[in-house]
Amino acid sequence: MINIGLTAWSDHDTLYPELANKKDKLYTYGSYFPTVELDASYYAVQPERNIRKWISETPDRFKFVVKIHQALTGHAEVEQYADSRIQLIEQFNLMVGPLIEEDRLAMVLVQFPPWFDCNTQNINYILYLKQHLREMPIAIEFRHDSWFTGEMTENTLHFLYENKLIHSVCDEPQSGHGSIPMVNRVTHPISLVRLHGRNVAGWTKKDMSDQEWRDVRYLYEYNEEELQGLAAKFRILDQKAEEVYVIFNNNSGGHAAGNALRMKEILGIDYDHLNAQQLSLF
Repeated sequence: MINIGLTAWSDHDTLYPELANKKDKLYTYGSYFPTVELDASYYAVQPERNIRKWISETPDRFKFVVKIHQALTGHAEVEQYADSRIQLIEQFNLMVGPLIEEDRLAMVLVQFPPWFDCNTQNINYILYLKQHLREMPIAIEFRHDSWFTGEMTENTLHFLYENKLIHSVCDEPQSGHGSIPMVNRVTHPISLVRLHGRNVAGWTKKDMSDQEWRDVRYLYEYNEEELQGLAAKFRILDQKAEEVYVIFNNNSGGHAAGNALRMKEILGIDYDHLNAQQLSLF
């Protein structure tokens, strides 16, 4: 089964053109897609009330790809959020608990930064996280090309497979050490694909402010030929994995939702048991 979704649910305005109450965005989102990448957890450990609210607003079959906190991947300092790394991990485990209990967790996404290269220390850190996170599917996404250079590609995939970790298949701009090639391989019964667009010029921060970078980094709209080519790759993954999650993250310009809906059409997918779509009388 190929499960298509988007990163977050609040920013995709084309899905909500006539929505009177903005608080209904997640419910409406859940009428289009069976999964979403929860990125609020990247910025802060969410209180239980938020998690249970989001569960209640989505259909029973809906699954969350939960992005791990930024301080656990080296994007921020742990001391800004907790007294210790293990305390932050425990808080994250508690947050994910209701999703596990209600069978709403697709996986936890651990996305490492571009400077997280392939070395023994970093390999050991991945194993440390796996050891201390609750029993849950864990997806690993790299950004440094050293993990997939030459013979390291097979070594990396074998490492993920041996440790029952999900390989995050990425489609992203190819800009040197800060990006990885699309390696369309499976290392776990669950497969994850994240589509970041192909905006090479905006992929690296250079001299931009944080806001300027956010505005252009994922600014890309996949054309029909590209979507057809990606669909062929997803069909291959679907033959090798029990579940495939495809997340469109190319939303700096609001293109993710349209591309995802078109991908559903290309793959001939019509999901059952989603939320009821609200129909306009006019």
